[in-house]
Amino acid sequence: MDLFTKEKLKQDEPLAARMRPKRLDYFVGQEHILGPDKLLRRLIESDKISSLILYGPSGVGKTTLALIIKDRTDSYFERINAASNNVADMRKIIDNAKKRQPMDGKRTILLVDEIHRFNKAQQDVLMPDVEAGNPILIGTTTHNPFFYVNAALLSRSQVFEFKKLSEPDIVRTIRRALEDKKDGLGNISVKIDDDAIKHLAMISEGDARRALSALEVGALTTKAGKDKKVHITLKIAEESIQKKAVVYDKDEDGHYDTISAFIKSMRGSDPDAALYWLAKMIYAGEDPRFIARRIIICASEDVGLADPQALVVAAAALQSVEFVGMPEARIPLAQAAVYVACAPKSNAAYIGIEAALKDVEAGKTLEVPNHLKDATLDSDAFGHGKDYKYAHDFKDHYVKQEYKPSEKIYYIPTEMGYEKKIKDWLAKLKK
Repeated sequence: MDLFTKEKLKQDEPLAARMRPKRLDYFVGQEHILGPDKLLRRLIESDKISSLILYGPSGVGKTTLALIIKDRTDSYFERINAASNNVADMRKIIDNAKKRQPMDGKRTILLVDEIHRFNKAQQDVLMPDVEAGNPILIGTTTHNPFFYVNAALLSRSQVFEFKKLSEPDIVRTIRRALEDKKDGLGNISVKIDDDAIKHLAMISEGDARRALSALEVGALTTKAGKDKKVHITLKIAEESIQKKAVVYDKDEDGHYDTISAFIKSMRGSDPDAALYWLAKMIYAGEDPRFIARRIIICASEDVGLADPQALVVAAAALQSVEFVGMPEARIPLAQAAVYVACAPKSNAAYIGIEAALKDVEAGKTLEVPNHLKDATLDSDAFGHGKDYKYAHDFKDHYVKQEYKPSEKIYYIPTEMGYEKKIKDWLAKLKK
């Protein structure tokens, strides 16, 4: 391939790919791990990296940093993607690395993009050679590596978490792309309003790739004005980026983190936070039945008998979701979430069943007292049901008798809401 063809292919690449920084000095963001004298920067500059796992959201520079390492290192560099390459490809690279090292003393760095897409058995293929130090692994992932990467592989790697880029970081990236005449849009003469840049930076939510893609769309599809400049206004920026991309992959980190925040907001009696996380899930297309089920669990686990109506409202929300469907189902979901968030809280019933289950699992199983046993068939032969006292025959429909051969108490009502009435009633009965 001649130089002209290479340059032509490069210009055909998306702007985000062309604008990948080639040097650490041009790298934007991640100061917590790449700032002056930070560990990862020192490892790269001294060409002494060990195996790394680079973890964080899309468009924040994980693969870009790996490619910067490629240009700085004296080691061989190989790259595969777990979404498109297989174990055979990986074995071939490892075999070549082991053959080359005795000849010239150079190790191989293996970049595995999206390493979370390899299952545990596929990841195990890397183990012996990564442990021996050849190849040196750089794994990139948008998923929490402590859930998706083998523990043994993690123990032999340093994990660095990448954060979302700040809005000023995105603004700097956009301005650099506008000024760069070689790889950016510097030859197009683009004028962009400050509020348009601010909008792109805000809506991209820390994803430089998304911001640059929108900028490129706006620049290439907008006609130049009389001054022969392409003028990107706020309206054009809004059209170019369209609907905000919410970080919310179903069955992945965004999914679990958001539902966790939603539940904890209801438990913490913050209806505003609960509505925000609910809105994020609805916007991202979460299954409304899943949301309703979580509200039901929270109504029972965290509100409990402090307000028994909470479970009724939550169950009604699930029924409403099934009956009316989206988008109208967002209304009963919001009503239920706010009700549960505002209700007085008690987890006494939840704590009680957990303690009872623990005793059943770990301790000796208690036998049912004879007077509580079913008397339908064996009352004469074995005395089942003999001396049982029917509660409704006594004052206040209560009579003291043994209901379990143990004095241990599982349900301890609180002073919260309706549960205080339950506590007072039980105290009155036991007098």
